[in-house]
Amino acid sequence: MYFLETERLGFGRWDDGLREQARALWGDPMVTRLIGAPEGFTPEQIDARLRLEEENQRAHNVQYWPVFLRETGDLVGCCGLRPAGEKGVMELGYHLRPRYWHMGLATEAGRAVVRYAFEALGVSALEAGHHPDNDASARVLARLGFRRIGTQYYPPTGLQHPTYRLP
Repeated sequence: MYFLETERLGFGRWDDGLREQARALWGDPMVTRLIGAPEGFTPEQIDARLRLEEENQRAHNVQYWPVFLRETGDLVGCCGLRPAGEKGVMELGYHLRPRYWHMGLATEAGRAVVRYAFEALGVSALEAGHHPDNDASARVLARLGFRRIGTQYYPPTGLQHPTYRLP
């Protein structure tokens, strides 16, 4: 069922069968408020996001994969990769449902994806960013070994977001 596992988490792949889980994740304003959708994504935006994730999987063998608690099968959120523009470089990202915040799950998922990116996919580097008000994501990226390299304008929020790179 999972192509990648950690002690507590299992990684799947988005498809139409997970539409309701996608809506529970990206339809939640607490999840999306710092990524440019303070009221949550609409059902149409979520469907478009699912199509994008499926296309990234087909074209690049990556997506922001759905992450589940292995013990219960509950959707924790997503964590994964997408092309960053530079050859051999991928962007790491994660979105967790609020009930799973402050449990170390973003770091656990991130470690698994970082390892997968370098060992299985052979990427040369990873990039990441976060909303300037998201101190928790800054701490996660620091624990994963990312170093801040500057800021980048993120159109959905209209803000300069701190950006990071590994190695």
